[in-house]
Formats: sequence, structure tokens, C-alpha cells
Amino acid sequence: MNDRKAKRSRPRRRNGLIEILNGFLTLAVLGMLVVGGGLVFVASQFYGDSAIPDGTTFVVQSGDTLGSTSERMESLGLISNRYVFDFGRRVSNVEGTLKPGEYRIPANASMSDILNELLNGKPILYAVTVPEGFTSFQVVERLNEDKNLIGEITALPPEGSILPNTYQYNPGDSRQSVLDAMEVAMKTELASVWEGRNPDLPLQTPEQLVVLASIVEKETGVASERPQVAAVFVNRLKQSMRLQSDPTIIYGITKGQSVLGRGLKRSEIEAKTPYNTYQIDGLPPTPIANPGIDALKAVANPDTHEYLYFVAKGATPDQGHVFAATYKEHQANVAKFRAIEREQAQIDAEAAKAALEASEAEGATETAPQ
Repeated sequence: MNDRKAKRSRPRRRNGLIEILNGFLTLAVLGMLVVGGGLVFVASQFYGDSAIPDGTTFVVQSGDTLGSTSERMESLGLISNRYVFDFGRRVSNVEGTLKPGEYRIPANASMSDILNELLNGKPILYAVTVPEGFTSFQVVERLNEDKNLIGEITALPPEGSILPNTYQYNPGDSRQSVLDAMEVAMKTELASVWEGRNPDLPLQTPEQLVVLASIVEKETGVASERPQVAAVFVNRLKQSMRLQSDPTIIYGITKGQSVLGRGLKRSEIEAKTPYNTYQIDGLPPTPIANPGIDALKAVANPDTHEYLYFVAKGATPDQGHVFAATYKEHQANVAKFRAIEREQAQIDAEAAKAALEASEAEGATETAPQ
């Protein structure tokens, strides 16, 4: 009797075991569905189009990590979920390096697109340009006006210590770091130019070369003339003649912090100041601007000629200069220039008169009774 009961109970144990196994299988299937659904959701979020408008940019700052970057992108609405972004980054095997800079994010870019842009894209290039002949005051002024840079420049750099050029930077860089790069560039180029100079130059130091190059830079705006102008000053130094350069007088007046905006007065030419090369022998104590690489090279290896004088050829700087070896020739060239000046003054006066008459005629027409 008991044996029969025992035999009848065994199928129930088998049914219980099957139920347990079925339960585990059900949980496993549900788990797989949940995991699969989660992966599908993450993939759709990571690879799906976003609502980013066109023309959006994002700045990666120096020292940022992908973690801090994703958190900031989420706060800006560029990605919907930083955890999805970080997970997608780990499983997508996108390789690259996060570099500081400003990146352009395309319209409707997915998280995958953004990740690839940040790790493998090129930052938008920003740059500041220092024209040849800018004074240090003008350079600092330009850096201070650039709103993409931060920080203050606490001290004005020495005149002639900056190499005019175009310098790239990342938004958020300090103004001082850009200025430091300009000064390093000048030191590097000056060392190279000084090494390759003509050994017959009447200059004893690289600093003297910069001083003379700054004068050449301010004397002519015609690039091809620089070696000629440099040779005139070199010839004068060799003969112990005063340089007699108008820009040096102007720098002594303005200190490079303003534009004179007028011709020199006789009293200013006759005033003995450290920068008035009509009154002092040799070079002024410092450069009068920041010369470019071509002016430096022109002084290091000037033309070979016997000219000691030059004067403007025409009414505009782009017409260049005419050169002379003797003072008599120079006087004749100056007389021609004065005649051109008078002629241009007459033309300007006639143009101003015609403009005034036209303005008055227009005003009379407008006020006439209809």
C-alpha cells in the first residue's frame, strides 16, 4: 500500500522540477528581452539623429576629459543622456584623442557622429594677425580686443620682441600664452637671421639688427625696397653719418601708442631726444616697432650700392622711393617730390571744393518749393 503511494507521488516531483526549469527559462528569456530591448534603446539613442540645429559649435577646453565633456554636452542639450554616450563610446571602439579646440557639430548629428568629431575631427582654426611694423602697444591692444582669449597681459613687452605673423590659438587660451608664442618666434627667427648675416655689417649685436630693421620697416611699405633702404642706412653708419629717419622722431613723440597724424614740425626735428636720429649719432636706444622677417633679412644682407639718400617717389607710399648717392642728386629728387606734393594738394583741394558744391546743390534742390 505504502509502496503504491510512493510510486504515485514521484510524478509530482518531476512536474515540480519541470516547473522550476520552466520558471528559470522564462526569467532567462525575459532577461534577454530586457537586455536586448535596452541595447536596442541605447543603440537607437547613440546612433539616431538628434535635434541639433545647423551651425552649432562646442568648445573642448584644455584639461577636459570625455567624462566631463559628455556631462557638459548633456547640459547644453547636444546629447540626450551622458550615460548612453559613455556606454556607446565604450562599445563602439571609436579611437582617437580628445584635443582642445572649438568643433563644429553638424545638424541632426548623432552621439556617434559627435564622438567621432571630438576624437578625430579638426578644431575650427582661430588666429590673430600682427602686421609688420606694429608696435608692442598695438599688439597688446589687438590681443585685448580678441574676445576668444582670456586673461590679462600685465606688462607691455619690449619693443621689437614680437615677430609679426599670424598665430593660431584655441578659444579660451590666455592672451599671455599667445604673446609668449610671438616672442619665442622672434627669438628663434632672429637667431637664424643673425647667424646668416653679412659679416661686414656695422652692427655688433642681434639687438642692434632689430633696431635698424624696425627703422627699415617703418620707412617703406614696398617689400622689394627693403634691401635698398637697409643698404642706405648701413652705408650711413659706415660713414658715421646720422640716419635722419623721420619715423624715429615720431616714435620719440608717440612712444608707439598713437598715430601722429600730421607732418613733423621744425621744432620736433631740431629737438634732441634719444630717438631723434637727426640729432643723435648711430642707432636709437630701442626698436621703434616690431619688424617682420623680411626687414630682418634685408638688414642682415642688404643690397650693395652707394646710395646715401632716398625720398618718396610719389604721393602714395605704394609708389616707393627714389635713391641718390650725393646730396645734390637728393636735393633734385626732393624738389620733384615737393612739386608732386603741391600738385596733389591742388587736386585734393579741387576735389573737396567740387564735393562741397555738389552737396550744396543737392541741399538746395531738396528745399526748393514744389
